[in-house]
Amino acid sequence: MKKLIDLIETYQDYPKKGIEFKDVLGIIQEPMIFKELILKMSSSQIIKNAEAIISIDARGFIFGSAISMQASKPMIVARKPGKLPGELYKKKYSLEYGENSLTIQKKALQRYNSYAIVDDLLATGGTVNCVSKLLQSNNKEVLGLLVVVELSKLGGRSKLDFPTESSICFWKINCVLFGLQIISINYKLFRERFNCLRWLKWLNFSSF
Repeated sequence: MKKLIDLIETYQDYPKKGIEFKDVLGIIQEPMIFKELILKMSSSQIIKNAEAIISIDARGFIFGSAISMQASKPMIVARKPGKLPGELYKKKYSLEYGENSLTIQKKALQRYNSYAIVDDLLATGGTVNCVSKLLQSNNKEVLGLLVVVELSKLGGRSKLDFPTESSICFWKINCVLFGLQIISINYKLFRERFNCLRWLKWLNFSSF
């Protein structure tokens, strides 16, 4: 997966000023890279231990459905308002650029007891936290989260009370240069086997 990180496009000031939007859609235009990514995500212990996968609207559906097929796990979806029929559970959440809400079909949720959450990206954690609260409020167990991209500088991982695995991690830290000047360095880290916290511990950075 040497080229995976190169397939993540960054768009400045989208969807509003001050936001750096990470677009993962380039990955699905490279079938072999996409396949290798799905194989690795599907091999996660989080996926293996979960009864089912819950994917988040909308890019999460791309990766969640592929993992579901590869791992032979059932999948349900968390969708934005007005997208699902039947009786629904609903919860509001905050984004970097506003508010929204997610819904889950009651009938689908009742079928399984433990879930792995799948999405394309972890930023502030608002979307994932919304889904996890919906699950937990209905006595369902959240075994963990799998994402393709994690923006560590936004601190989403710290807001979650379950394991998180990401394939690519972007973070920003402050470093002291020659003991005199503090500079800000943007790092792009591609990870195949280790999550961000393990890398940071290895690098001996206490904050990022």
